[in-house]
Amino acid sequence: MMIESASTVQGDRTRRRLACGVVGALLTAGTLAFGGGIGPAEASPPPGTQTGICPGTAAAPPEGGEPLKRYEFSHRQMGTVFRVVMYAPDAKQAHRAAQAAFARIDRLNAVLSDYDPRSELSRLSATAGTGRWVPLSRDLWCVLAFSQRLARQSGGAFDVTVGPVVRLWRRARRQHRLPKPQRLHEALAAVGWEKLQLDRCRRAALLRSSGMRLDLGGVAKGYAVQQALGVLRRHGIHRALVDGGGDLALGGPPPGRRGWRVLLAPESPQVGGKPQYLELACCAVATSGDAFQHVVIGGRRYSHIVDPRSGIGLTTPSTVTVIAPDGMTADALATALSVLGPRQGFALLRAYYPGSAARVVLATEGDSPQVFFYCWPR
Repeated sequence: MMIESASTVQGDRTRRRLACGVVGALLTAGTLAFGGGIGPAEASPPPGTQTGICPGTAAAPPEGGEPLKRYEFSHRQMGTVFRVVMYAPDAKQAHRAAQAAFARIDRLNAVLSDYDPRSELSRLSATAGTGRWVPLSRDLWCVLAFSQRLARQSGGAFDVTVGPVVRLWRRARRQHRLPKPQRLHEALAAVGWEKLQLDRCRRAALLRSSGMRLDLGGVAKGYAVQQALGVLRRHGIHRALVDGGGDLALGGPPPGRRGWRVLLAPESPQVGGKPQYLELACCAVATSGDAFQHVVIGGRRYSHIVDPRSGIGLTTPSTVTVIAPDGMTADALATALSVLGPRQGFALLRAYYPGSAARVVLATEGDSPQVFFYCWPR
């Protein structure tokens, strides 16, 4: 496997190769780029589409030999629309499974939301600086334990204690004014993954500094789609996907197919190009980018993604796509790589996440972006 960097100049791509460690690839060969949505699962891929299947696809349990029909359901939660697509024997089973999956997402919102002052996360943040250890639910523990591990691995590029700074930048985008330096300095004083302590034996957390505020925006939806997919399986639905605003958790493929067909956006909307697709099953895909969430202040573009170490919104427009074994990992890694950039981000994957692949697109002043790949299918 190789890390590959590509620069597109007037439609021609020049490539240079960089060494890449041995990585357990999720996919077989394919030329892919991720961006947008899900195409009709029943349709045959257009000519030239190549596919990749993660391990375990062929092992999806049979559905008792009954003919399966396609069903689709949607539900608004966590500031986005969750969509479930499944193949089930009948409408009754499909409806029951979908409602159970959406109920699970609703319960997770009551745990993980930083907007709802009644959520478990908000109640935990309210104890910051009190010296009080707070018992955690299983869900919040799982998300925080994973997040702290990634924070250590990434050197703080991913950090769920970034809440005070994120709040300032939300206001900055509304008002089109940069955060005041003093306010930013005060907010940064309450940020730092080392300030969040976890006790595994008691399954409890302590927020050491006053003013701390946890923000799970870079991980919550990925966890939610994976949990919803698990609910579908427990209801006997094994050929399904869950889409949470672009975070995808994929189960077994549609009948007669090698994977779910995912419609991919071009690397550069200005350059254009033919639509691209990939087929995946039994894995997760997440994309992090600022195409629709940024603000221009004083002629400079600031992303909604904030570097927790500096407290500043990212200024290089980027789109990062990660394929990983589960939704929480894919979602969080997409955020971490947005902050780290391709070279440091790919080093993180090589060291700790051998079951993952990534594509990073960095915008340039012209129409031709820089595109970097890590263990991405060719």
